[in-house]
Amino acid sequence: MNKFYVITNSMKDPDQELTGCIAEYLEKHDRQCQVQQAGRRLDGPYHYTNPELIPEGTECIIVLGGDGTLLQAARDVVHRNIPLLGMNLGNLGFLAEVDRQSIYPALDKLMCDDYEVEERMMLHGTVFRGEQVLGSALALNDIVICREGPLRVVRFKNYVNNEYLNSYNADGIIISTPTGSTGYSLSCGGPIVSPSASMTLMTPIAPHTMNTRSIIFPADDVITVELGKGRRQNQEQGLASFDGDTEIPMVTGDRIVIRKAEVSTKILKLNHLSFVEVLRQKMHNN
Repeated sequence: MNKFYVITNSMKDPDQELTGCIAEYLEKHDRQCQVQQAGRRLDGPYHYTNPELIPEGTECIIVLGGDGTLLQAARDVVHRNIPLLGMNLGNLGFLAEVDRQSIYPALDKLMCDDYEVEERMMLHGTVFRGEQVLGSALALNDIVICREGPLRVVRFKNYVNNEYLNSYNADGIIISTPTGSTGYSLSCGGPIVSPSASMTLMTPIAPHTMNTRSIIFPADDVITVELGKGRRQNQEQGLASFDGDTEIPMVTGDRIVIRKAEVSTKILKLNHLSFVEVLRQKMHNN
């Protein structure tokens, strides 16, 4: 690789000391490198990264921050079809595999083309009120539909390929990708799935029943979640949250239709470790 682009979280590297060191190291090895800061939300169609600023011919986007920064960048730049490498400046993560101690060996591997590229499935969700579209967005990790406001149970009606599946009295529902299986879904009792898989997970949040479990569906299934009434049959307010960032308000009767996105995120892997080995290390560190 010869042409790099760095997206740096200005909150994690406020003085850009490490960012500057990375750019300088690449340039000393006769590589091209440009930098874009990502820390504050942008006005307009993008969240934190403007993909229009990335030069044509860029071969790798280095995301400096952590899993959250990588998630945000992935959604903004996915249509550029450029592989991403996460460098972790925060807490332990599954997406950003490079830590501070291994940054320069990682850059050496990139320059020597010693890497693998993983395709990560994404989700696309569209929120409807009747036939009116309220909004839509992409997610690499998950789409969470939850109640907003007072702590009370809301009923969620679930459909798969337009066929009624079940209803949950719960705090919310997580629809996640295999990449997102190690995130919020895992903390709510969902299964861990290899990120190279292609499937969709449905996991309830604090369900008020004893026999509710996560359900795994083929990737091409279309999942619809309708926000029902509360315990007192009042109109409820809710949110559809995409990767914990973009939020679309919902009320009773609104529905979100979730399907496999037509685009996918490319993640660079340098350690050549199997998913089982990575999982073992993460579980041991925790």
